[in-house]
Amino acid sequence: MSDSLNTPEAPPSAPHAPGVPVRHTRTKGEPRFPDGPKADPAGSHFERRIRSFQPRRSRVTAGQADALQRLWPQWGLDIDGQRVLDLGELFGNDRPVVLEIGFGMGEATARMAAGDPDTNILAVDVHTPGQGNLLNLADQNGLTNVRVGNGDAIILLREMLRPDALDGLRVYFPDPWPKKRHHKRRLIQPEFLTLAATRLKPGALVHCATDWEPYAEQMLEVLTAHPAFENTRPDGGFAPRPGFRPLTRFEGQGLDKGHVVRDLLFRRVPHSTAEQDR
Repeated sequence: MSDSLNTPEAPPSAPHAPGVPVRHTRTKGEPRFPDGPKADPAGSHFERRIRSFQPRRSRVTAGQADALQRLWPQWGLDIDGQRVLDLGELFGNDRPVVLEIGFGMGEATARMAAGDPDTNILAVDVHTPGQGNLLNLADQNGLTNVRVGNGDAIILLREMLRPDALDGLRVYFPDPWPKKRHHKRRLIQPEFLTLAATRLKPGALVHCATDWEPYAEQMLEVLTAHPAFENTRPDGGFAPRPGFRPLTRFEGQGLDKGHVVRDLLFRRVPHSTAEQDR
């Protein structure tokens, strides 16, 4: 399938056999999606650091490519770190905004958006097929409360969002980086929570989920120790999966294999005096 739907028409060649995909070739330097997400939106404007993700531009289907080309200018956001966002302008309304970091192929995000149309979801990922799939799902289901961010969520939080901009944060099934030497790449760390806390309104819900038990324990430990958050569970433990987080096919396959899925629901506490003085 074509990497780009807007490539110039090639000179006539051998007749096309029915049922065989047409493969277009891009000229050197031609962007893969001229009107879609950039490969590296922040470029070299920011410091190099250990990242919790690996950009992936794997095979894109025809439907995903069409959605990226057609819908990205309207519903997409390249995280370039060059401006502070007006979320009311981005969504066209002043409804609450929840940030979702890492949405995979977007099925759960689309279902949550459909189930709660009065909440806006800013969904961030670096997986191009997933970005196209979520845009396609939003279009097919008439969802106007989803925006798709492409790039580094840290840059989004630090450079592009105002204090107290968010009403919630969702991190579902992040990369567990199971090897000990890679634990420093895990997203849920004290430094990340400190940054996220500055962008979350008091009372905002932080919802994490993972099927990797050691990571679940680390998440619980780090969130419990952070002064900006409190566990919504009176017993201080994990929470049952709330009804608004749908059971995905991937999660169901893990449960069938005996995996244990842990949900964590923490709330942003009111700002302390020290925070207010910053």
